[in-house]
Amino acid sequence: MKAAPITSPVPPWRSPPETLVLGCDEVHVWRATLDQTPSQIQSFLHNLAADEQARAERFYFERDRERFIVARGVLRAILSGYLNRVPECLSFCYSSHGKPALAGESGGDAIRFNVAHSHGVALYAVTRGREVGIDLERISFDLAVAEIAERFFSRREVAMLRTLPTEVQRQAFFRCWTRKEAYIKARGEGLSLPLDQFDVSLAPGEPAAVLGTQQDPSEASRWALQELAPAHGYIAALAVEGHGWRLTCWQWPDTRQQSI
Repeated sequence: MKAAPITSPVPPWRSPPETLVLGCDEVHVWRATLDQTPSQIQSFLHNLAADEQARAERFYFERDRERFIVARGVLRAILSGYLNRVPECLSFCYSSHGKPALAGESGGDAIRFNVAHSHGVALYAVTRGREVGIDLERISFDLAVAEIAERFFSRREVAMLRTLPTEVQRQAFFRCWTRKEAYIKARGEGLSLPLDQFDVSLAPGEPAAVLGTQQDPSEASRWALQELAPAHGYIAALAVEGHGWRLTCWQWPDTRQQSI
């Protein structure tokens, strides 16, 4: 059964209000840049838990270490706004496949979130009571996209990719890749769900959607996909459990202070 696609345009990136309100029929996506000032990086570092600080120290390159610190620090700052807690008091737990969640949050209206980042840009998806996944990629012109698609995409997707003009195949590849990754991240099953076991749309102008899954044909109807426009040269996708939700896109912390 095919999921009903969301065809509404992507909302603009807006400055957030002072008080955040997130209903069960809403999905919020935040955009941030991970390249921050030294003072901001130190501030974020102090808010991280011991295991996060230890993980940061394991990065070989300083830029990667700093971007990890900012990515986790911004996540804590965003979630603290919804929970009315200070960022350093938040605790995370992880599923068997590594998907993060807020420790102690349960129930039908519990906050769920997912994070993606690529080359200094980060996206954060936040919901209540429904699973969510997000993926972000910077378009690379060095990858042999046709060969990678043959190896990882489904037969249907490879066939669809081949029918497209050469000049649009690269964008279609990344469109497909981000949609598949967002769906896998939303389900929280990691690499245990092979990329070639389900189909997503990828053609230009085609609504984002999970077209079908091999293991359970009815599974696709549980999910909605939404294409996002994070920044020039990037492609992103959002996967959300269920339908009938509204999307709002926020810029962290303020478009007047921070631009991408």
